[in-house]
Amino acid sequence: MDGMAGSDHAASQGIDTRDDRSMPERQLAERKSMLRRDLLAARVRLSVSDRKAAGRALRDTVLGLPETGMAGTIAAYLSIGTEPGTAALVFALWKRGSYVLLPVLRPDNDLDWASYEGPDSLAPGPHGLLQPAEPARGVAAICSADLIIVPALAADRQGYRLGRGGGSYDRALARVGSAVPTVALLYDGELVDEVPAGPLDQRVRSVAQPARGITRLA
Repeated sequence: MDGMAGSDHAASQGIDTRDDRSMPERQLAERKSMLRRDLLAARVRLSVSDRKAAGRALRDTVLGLPETGMAGTIAAYLSIGTEPGTAALVFALWKRGSYVLLPVLRPDNDLDWASYEGPDSLAPGPHGLLQPAEPARGVAAICSADLIIVPALAADRQGYRLGRGGGSYDRALARVGSAVPTVALLYDGELVDEVPAGPLDQRVRSVAQPARGITRLA
């Protein structure tokens, strides 16, 4: 078996064969920054109507997942800026009777969690975020979730995601058991061949895209 075929086989088995996991931290950060810049620029070029349509499609996709129907507790997030809109998804999950946890950003960039009790339960947070005004339940509250919906700028087919660079979700996902389904919400074209990843980067197990629906990953 030649090197390329061996690498493809390993990837299909969820085995990480890339060398960027041992890349010097500064070089890894530069690669992530360059990819992040390109992805953010592409999102800015999307029209408002395109973003709204993407949010509706992602909402319907996530609501149709078997994992969503079986989940008693769902950790989700409220989108900001050019992210695919999630307000309608969060509201729909809550109206269906799921117990919805939303992140509360801590000063150290870790994520606390509090319950969503409808649109009136939200308050302004740092960096333009809307956060639940309910009492925080601690960083370990995410461990009670049966489904976790996370933001991402991109993901690759091994499940590595590219976030905003604060490391908040990598810390949160590191607390979650391997059997818990995790889904990153992307625009079409943001499932890429490779996302630069270091030893602290956590994988997601699937991504949702507006046109392609769900793609199962590592």
